[in-house]
Amino acid sequence: MIPFGDLRLQYQAIKVELDNAIQSVLDSGWFILGKNVAAFESEFAAYCGAAFAVGVGNGTEALQLALMACGIGPGDEVITAPNSATFTALAISAVGAVPTFVDIHPETYNLDPQRLEEAIGTRTKAIMPVHLYGQPADMDPILDIARRHNLFVIEDAAQAHGALYKGHPVGTLGDVGCFSFYPSKNLGAFGDGGMIVTNNPEIADKVRMLRNGGQKSRYDHQLLGMNSRLDELQAAILRVKLRYLDKWNERRRHIAALYTALLGDSTVEPPVDMPYAKHVYHLYVIRCKERAALQKYLAEQGVETAIHYPTPIHLQKAYRWLNLGRGSFPIAEQYAEEVLSLPIYPELTDAKVRQIATYIRDWHA
Repeated sequence: MIPFGDLRLQYQAIKVELDNAIQSVLDSGWFILGKNVAAFESEFAAYCGAAFAVGVGNGTEALQLALMACGIGPGDEVITAPNSATFTALAISAVGAVPTFVDIHPETYNLDPQRLEEAIGTRTKAIMPVHLYGQPADMDPILDIARRHNLFVIEDAAQAHGALYKGHPVGTLGDVGCFSFYPSKNLGAFGDGGMIVTNNPEIADKVRMLRNGGQKSRYDHQLLGMNSRLDELQAAILRVKLRYLDKWNERRRHIAALYTALLGDSTVEPPVDMPYAKHVYHLYVIRCKERAALQKYLAEQGVETAIHYPTPIHLQKAYRWLNLGRGSFPIAEQYAEEVLSLPIYPELTDAKVRQIATYIRDWHA
């Protein structure tokens, strides 16, 4: 059996460091907004090359708080891609704004900048590009369009810790960058967690207040905020893991390159590394027109796979009120029926990658 992922392997590899970090928090008796959160915020900001980082409850709330800090609310529209996790759009909806979608680029699977400008309307206030699967969106044209239309750019970097766009870390290219530390991410906690990074001190200060009930100081609520605080245990765990992130990302890139080389003569379509990007392969996603048959075949061989994401956001029941039927975004809709995620995690051996690739090449042979 080759599982899609196995978080136990990562824990076992650095068990002593993680156990010590957890024990230190338990011994301290301080669990919310303490020294570990402050230290991790500083360390993650430095890692990203950002001036500020603010730890929050999870990746969805990071997006929501970023929107709130930018003053986006009811009646506003935010442009994003339709093939992300629905949580991206839910963050937009949570502030009362309306998600507007742009179809994806056929090679990157990210928001297509060439289709972006036609989606901008009088109520558009922000663009939320998603660095899907760990592949950076093409940010230069997005930023250029945003500047010309006076729009905020809020990067959904939930799957792209350590990814680079033209040598620059994602999350620091727009006004705000938002990360998730869901356990399976490239940098994952032992529960939920999120982070907002920015070079704007006003946005950083506002997020710090908003995440803590809108408080300037204790019991002094100056904003209509929320409760979204990264806790000390998760921060301590993430401080340990951050030291390994680059190593783990390089291992992911090695596995991806091996997959791509081995699948070159197969019937599936492997992902493409764009020349401007350093892809960190949170997911290795192939496309296959006979996806169900391939997934069933791989399962019979003991290979677990996953589908990210089988239903585009605009076709979700929760968003039927947008009245965007099938055919609205044909590339995203087509790919949703073809994408298949193969196992990829730093502990996966080359031998197992070769075994999976052999199964795929032999399929239909």
